Amino acid sequence: QVQVVESGGGLVQAGGSLRLSCSASGNINILSINAMGWYRQAPGKQRELVATINSGGNTNYADSVKGRFTISRDNAKNTVYLQMASLKPEDTAVYYCNADGYLLINLRGEYFEVWGQGTLVTVSS
Repeated sequence: QVQVVESGGGLVQAGGSLRLSCSASGNINILSINAMGWYRQAPGKQRELVATINSGGNTNYADSVKGRFTISRDNAKNTVYLQMASLKPEDTAVYYCNADGYLLINLRGEYFEVWGQGTLVTVSS
């Protein structure tokens, strides 16, 4: 079983910064992690992509966060970060970490995808 645990959410004033972290771990050998990413869900809205990064370091951002948010990862630690700057009230949401990859089970790679429990980011005006 693999899990991801997020941290770093909180309350910040508009224009401020926050850094989210997400680490993947499990009691089964993680063979590889492909993409890691952040999604968010604001009250009354659908979950949306914020940013993703693959194992090669290629990134993808939602238009609404380009130039303000930076995603990065430490492959050795199976950890992804989201540095958020120039935060706006509309960035208020629960931020979820997502990861997918392969586990080594019985000498075979078994695909997994996992979501975190979410961390709340509140930006006050």
